[in-house]
Amino acid sequence: MSAPEFSVKIPKPDITFLDGTKKRAPAKDLQGKFLALVSPVTPAKVYCSVFIISFLLMLVTGLSVALFVRNTEPVVESRMYASCPRNWIGFGHKCFYFSEDTRNWTFSQTFCASLEANLAQFASMEELNFLKRYKGSSDHWVGLNRDSRHHTWKWADNTEYDALFAIRGSGQCAYLNENGISSAGIFTDRKWICSKPCSYMEECQITLNSF
Repeated sequence: MSAPEFSVKIPKPDITFLDGTKKRAPAKDLQGKFLALVSPVTPAKVYCSVFIISFLLMLVTGLSVALFVRNTEPVVESRMYASCPRNWIGFGHKCFYFSEDTRNWTFSQTFCASLEANLAQFASMEELNFLKRYKGSSDHWVGLNRDSRHHTWKWADNTEYDALFAIRGSGQCAYLNENGISSAGIFTDRKWICSKPCSYMEECQITLNSF
């Protein structure tokens, strides 16, 4: 004899909804309803999410633009530089004028004074070497003079000479030659050198900051 066959029917679950009704539903319908209950998506939530994302994007863009503008703002820097008139030569903090004409010491000083200068003054060996090198082979009057051989030397602006360099000769006025400083009578014609302090001008530079 063969063994008796048995069949077991699995009952479909009943779902009780919020309104109190019972309904037997397929498994797929149950899964959809469960997800709907757990995380319902409504148009209001969608609009809110879009608004928040848009606001954050605008905020990031605004901060990026502000940072870029800040780092590209022009910065004005100024500095001072020395300036000499046309046909004058700058050395150190002074401007020097070397004449092409020849005149006596008095006329030479008058000419320099008309240019708001004096016959050349020098305060260092560097300045003296510059004048000797630039003047060429010609003798040039400089700003030292004295009333007689028994008096002390002074500059054309009446300031005292500190005897930094020896002056040869017994004349009343000093001139520069290839050997250094010598002296001669006031009425001898020579070229001359004028000197005056450099004028300073302000130069502005505009630069841009970069990242």
